[in-house]
Amino acid sequence: MLVDEAKIFVASGKGGDGMVSFRREKYVPLGGPSGGDGGRGGDVALQTDPNLNTLYFFRKRAHFKAKPGGKGGSSNKTGADAERLTVRVPPGTVVRDAATGGLIADLVGPDAELVVAPGGRGGRGNARFKSASNQAPRMAEKGEPGIERWITLELKLIADVALVGLPNAGKSTLLSVVSNAKPKIADYPFTTLEPNLGTVVYDNLDLVFADIPGLIEGAHLGIGLGHSFLRHVQRTALIVHIVDGAAADPLADYNQIRAELALYDERLAERPEILVVNKIDLPDAREYLDLLNESFAERGIKQPLAVSALTRENVDRLIQAVFELSASLPKERPEPHEAEPVYAPDAGDNLAFELEISDGVYYVRGDRIERAAAMTYWDYEEAVLRFQKTLEATGVAKALQNAGVQSGDTVFIGDFELEWSE
Repeated sequence: MLVDEAKIFVASGKGGDGMVSFRREKYVPLGGPSGGDGGRGGDVALQTDPNLNTLYFFRKRAHFKAKPGGKGGSSNKTGADAERLTVRVPPGTVVRDAATGGLIADLVGPDAELVVAPGGRGGRGNARFKSASNQAPRMAEKGEPGIERWITLELKLIADVALVGLPNAGKSTLLSVVSNAKPKIADYPFTTLEPNLGTVVYDNLDLVFADIPGLIEGAHLGIGLGHSFLRHVQRTALIVHIVDGAAADPLADYNQIRAELALYDERLAERPEILVVNKIDLPDAREYLDLLNESFAERGIKQPLAVSALTRENVDRLIQAVFELSASLPKERPEPHEAEPVYAPDAGDNLAFELEISDGVYYVRGDRIERAAAMTYWDYEEAVLRFQKTLEATGVAKALQNAGVQSGDTVFIGDFELEWSE
């Protein structure tokens, strides 16, 4: 079963806490600060695996959390960095932010890799805060929190040739006779409810064919099978457009599919195409074939190749035509419709924050200031004073004062409840 959409939760590891420690050794009466730094939390990364061709695994598991970094130790020992958590996905996976729908990356290559949630940095031990004016600092940092986010995965099949057409045009039958694929076949619309892949071999060469489930009018808007399968056409180098020669109006059927492809992605209208009239084994299709060819010619459409997937008439000619056209095309695969940025999530450099007041309680929210609060050892006075300087540097203190905060008022920094003091 092909599963081509998934939504997963990723959480990188928290950085290890720094340590407050002092040297306590014989014959060293004035041992200085020796608290080590915490280790870095584990990243969560996506990596393509050529052995995968579906997102089915993510129906069984949707949460991925990396391990935290090790805590700093005495004698300036640094905590161990946590290992990266690698989540394997099939080539052709498009990664989007679940909240905004924005494109994060398009993982096409066989070993493409993307860090979707970098681990938090380790907190600094008190040895790092030693200065000329403070020879024995009694403060350290907690590890930086990891990043938590929901992302969506969309699989766009990486095939060389897309078989498109209205439901029941004979795409699955054609795929079954030219390749090693065994799709479900029956004489009624929407037999194919998921794309099928098949490898076609010709003259020691091979191409991957994708049978795209039947499209209908309005498919570009998501009607019918809609967007679920149109995206699979985008990566293919060429299109084999199959029309039912025994249909009431094959020309109208052809124009309908062409319009749906162009409305979904205008560049699909320019994709190299081989037009195929199928089912010429049927009397009606054979009788009106010449008239149909004239109608196509009047509209400037290259004469289609007439075949019968059922009796295999002219199927070899079709295979030859596909391989010849494929050989003449550039080797680069068509680019996706959207850009492919190298994405690096914000590590917390955004100074923006929001201030709300409710029933005399002040609520401050913002990525940078919430992380600073989470990394503060509230048991150490020096650490609290340092956080106060952070409030001033980021403009939070001034904003609270302008809002009328008074000593003794309750201020929430994210999830941390504080009592305001001048």
